[in-house]
This record gives sequence, structure tokens and C-alpha cells, in this order.
Amino acid sequence: MANEWRGKSRGSVLGYKIFVFCIKNFGVRSAYFLLYFVALYFCFFSGKNTRAIFYYLHKRRHYSWFKSVINVYKSYYVFGQTIIDKVAIPSGLRNKFNYQFDGIEQIEAALQQKKGGILISAHVGNFEIAEFFLNEVDEKAGISLLTTDEEHREIKEYLERFTKKTNTRFIIIKNDLSHIFEINAALARNEIICITGDRYIKEAKHMTADLMGQEARFPAGPFLIGSRLQIPVLFVYVMKHSATKYNLYARTVVVKNRDAQDLLDKYVHSLEWILEKYPLQWFNYFDFWNDLKSHDKE
Repeated sequence: MANEWRGKSRGSVLGYKIFVFCIKNFGVRSAYFLLYFVALYFCFFSGKNTRAIFYYLHKRRHYSWFKSVINVYKSYYVFGQTIIDKVAIPSGLRNKFNYQFDGIEQIEAALQQKKGGILISAHVGNFEIAEFFLNEVDEKAGISLLTTDEEHREIKEYLERFTKKTNTRFIIIKNDLSHIFEINAALARNEIICITGDRYIKEAKHMTADLMGQEARFPAGPFLIGSRLQIPVLFVYVMKHSATKYNLYARTVVVKNRDAQDLLDKYVHSLEWILEKYPLQWFNYFDFWNDLKSHDKE
């Protein structure tokens, strides 16, 4: 298994169609019920992903073998819930969910500086619904999401039929680095740039840091940008607290000018903190630490 993420997440249009059908006809909880079987399927028929999440639970969180096996299933189940919520919330069911803010005033303070800001998150919880939280802060706040263009186009096009359009702009990461100009333009408009800092693509520039006792690779871009532009930087996580409740956590970061490694180290510390609170919401289902082969030989 390659240690780097390949730019695509697993999924099919058919799977989304089934969930959308359940949500539209029977409600969100019916889709949650279906997940009991879907999660079990992935435990047995998604070997590489299962091995990766088992490694995280057993070797990095130091759970027992039995507890790790049980929590592999729970992790798949919670991940499935977040996928369903990504469809349900923008489809007009936002009022079915409760939201709680922890540190929202720090985002408000960043916006008041009129410099824009960078929110760095991770593939934990459900960061893709962050815009629905941020609208609570300032409905006029522009949001730009930095992303790759490798995710399944068919899924995106299908979901657009059922979800409401938002003001979120997408900035596509490109090999020629032209996205840097789009970022600067967005910041000049006092917009918020949302980016994840925990996945790098093969051949892209990366940095290393110790995460949960083992060295791992991280994309250099978020930390180079955040340390050089002299704008507010916050770590933000949107975590699923219960079936119908999400918690948003926002923490302002003291950034040393042009010290990307320092920003990465603070990010890793923040990531460990949120995972201590929500250990099952680590959704990097690949060999994140590049350590599975070595353990296979033990």
C-alpha cells in the first residue's frame, strides 16, 4: 500500500443514490440504519482501508487487539454518518441538526482584521460542512475551499441535483501553482481560505512531523502559506458529537513569520488534541505513517 494519499476517496454514485433515496423518502435515521450493514461490508471487503484504520487504533492509540477490531467497525459507521450528513444538511435538513461553537469568537476577531484568514483543518469529523457554521458568524463572509480536482466528478455532479448552492468558491490546487494567485485574490477580498493539512499527493512538496509517536508526512503548502502571508491562521474542526449534533472548535495560532515547521508542529499538537476527544473520527484510511509493511514483518 502506498503511504501517500492518491487524491481520490473511495465511493460510487450508486452508493450515494441509495443514501439519497433513504434520506428523501424515510429520513436521515433510515440512512443511518442502512449504515450498520454498509460498515460491516467495508470491514471485510476493503482490506487496505481496514488494515490502515486498525493500525491507527492498535499501534498509534494503543488499543487492545479486540478493542481495535470493534472500533474499526465503529469508525466506518461514524464516517458513513458524516457522508450522509454532507448530503442531508445542504438538502434542506439543516434544522434537524444542532450546532455548538467553541472558539467562534476567534473567527469573528480574525474577520474584523479585514485581512482574510486561513482555516486549517484535517480529515477528521466533517469539515466539509464548516460553511454552514461560518454563516452563523457572518452571512456575508466569503469562503474559498482549497481542494484537488481528483475527487469523483460523477458524485459531485449527482449531488448538485439535490443540494442547495452556496457561496463557497473552490480553488483547485494546480501543478503550475497558479492557485496561489487565486488565494491572494480571495484574501484581498477578506475571504476565508479553508484547507486541510493532513494529506499530501505523491510528488508534491511535503514536510515531516511526529504524530502520535511516529513520524508522518504532511503537505507543505498550508504551512508555507500560513507562515508567510501575515494573516490570521486558525485550526478549525467540525466534529460529530452525536447523531444530530456537531461541535465546531476554532483556535487562533500564533504564527512565527516564515517558520513553516513551527506552524506544522503546532498543527500536529492541535490534531492530537482533537483526536484525543474524538478518537474514532480519524478518517485517513491509508498507510498514513508508511509503517504497515514493517509491522507485517513482525
